[in-house]
Amino acid sequence: MVEEYLNRKILETNRCVMMPFQKTDYDEVKQLYMNQEVRRYLGGVRKEEELPLIFDEMCHTRDENHWVVRNKDTNGLVGVISLGPHHDGSFHEISYQLLPEWWGNGYGLEAVRTILDYAFDVLHLPKVIAETQIANLPSRKLLEKAGMREEQRLIRFGAEQVIYTMAKQ
Repeated sequence: MVEEYLNRKILETNRCVMMPFQKTDYDEVKQLYMNQEVRRYLGGVRKEEELPLIFDEMCHTRDENHWVVRNKDTNGLVGVISLGPHHDGSFHEISYQLLPEWWGNGYGLEAVRTILDYAFDVLHLPKVIAETQIANLPSRKLLEKAGMREEQRLIRFGAEQVIYTMAKQ
């Protein structure tokens, strides 16, 4: 299901609702950026003083979409998921961060599949990519379950990365 909210889309899965990121989400989303487990493959915990700028950009960017993922039953924060231009600028990238208590229960897979559908069916993107560290096996498995395929390996951010892709079918 897709619904408009401040010119951005509200998306739903069976168990989640994904609302466009807004300032009222700062305090909860801060948990993701301050959590060592979450940030293990994402460059480490961010400094608290960096977060207002990061969150402000998430609220006001026009070329990226950032959603807060919440459990439908409890309204509890599951994580965030984003879709925007990749570092190289060729295609859009899907990225996500989930709180550890939601790992391994299919919430990430539901969210990723929904964003991929949105990217292809609503935005009509020809291809979506995802980049993760080779060492991040759970994320790699999630992307593969979502139907993405490994396309390239490279060294970036001081670690070996893998680029996953999916083209519109």
